[in-house]
Amino acid sequence: MGEARRIVVKVGSSSLTTAAGGLDADRVDALVDVLAKVRSGGEREIVLVSSGAIAAGLAPLGLRRRPRDLARQQAAASVGQGLLVARYTASFARYGVRVGQVLLTSDDMSRRAHHRNASRTLDKLLAMGAFPIVNENDTVATDEIRFGDNDRLAALVAHLVHADLLVLLSDVDGVYDGDPSRPGTSPIAEVRAPADLAGIEIGSAGKAGVGTGGMVTKVEAARIAAAAGIAVVLTSAVHAADALAGGDTGTYFHATGKRSADRLLWLQHASTPQGALVLDDGAVRAVVEGRKSLLPAGIAGVEGEFAAGEPVELRDGRGRAVARGLVGFDAKELPRLLGRSTRDLARELGPAYEREVVHRDDLVILHPQ
Repeated sequence: MGEARRIVVKVGSSSLTTAAGGLDADRVDALVDVLAKVRSGGEREIVLVSSGAIAAGLAPLGLRRRPRDLARQQAAASVGQGLLVARYTASFARYGVRVGQVLLTSDDMSRRAHHRNASRTLDKLLAMGAFPIVNENDTVATDEIRFGDNDRLAALVAHLVHADLLVLLSDVDGVYDGDPSRPGTSPIAEVRAPADLAGIEIGSAGKAGVGTGGMVTKVEAARIAAAAGIAVVLTSAVHAADALAGGDTGTYFHATGKRSADRLLWLQHASTPQGALVLDDGAVRAVVEGRKSLLPAGIAGVEGEFAAGEPVELRDGRGRAVARGLVGFDAKELPRLLGRSTRDLARELGPAYEREVVHRDDLVILHPQ
């Protein structure tokens, strides 16, 4: 951990605000003190994924708690995001550091052009010595294009910037083998594989009640990052300095996989399927076990409305999603292609139809057989 050169740090709303809403300036300054010190030598780069926009906007708008309806959440985010970035800007200014704001939606991560633009922006901010602060664009995000929590966003950003380490900060100092408020529970120091957490009950809510995430979302984010070859530390915000120094704190998730292509990670974790293709048993085996492309002959049904290039689920006969991929045809084109060989289609409809419906390079497996 102490040798990681590029690090993504995610901090939750509960670590920056009061339970009633509104920013806690002392908490923000304490976090900035740690982050500024870590990057002061010039050898380490940090991207901060910060929650807190909606929570910061509650008190100024006279809201006593986080609203449930999307419109008021967006209004609170509109007020709170400005306050949040202003607070970070003032705090980092004590160290002569400029702040750059980057607001993302799931749509930005799932569209290739947007994805590349976000990557270039973050790289350039780091190269120019600015401190990038990323948040979900809650003001314009709808239910259909939301990440849902900034933990998952942080895991995707860590992959986007080719980070060596992801540090998830919250109000809990790690993963426990039960409810940490109950006697007899113990912290889990290391997770080497998903099986290490099998059978462990993981809580779903934080203490403060101003954010959307809980330990479940943090563990899931850690799994996403670890599977993409990025080590993860999950600890409390008060232990941020120890985590960034490589100290013995929180729960350490070892990298379990190799870095994959950017588009495959967003396809699996950030894209929203626009429809589904139902596969016969032979096609399921070919795609899942054989890692082959999906051909028209193996498709038994089409569900939803989608355009060529959009993400769709690939389902087996029982309705289980076994894979996700970028489809090569519009939904309206597919019914007349189903169950037919590409050779026959080319002969009848032309050479443009002698191709895969989903190419194996644009496909991720969700449930290996």
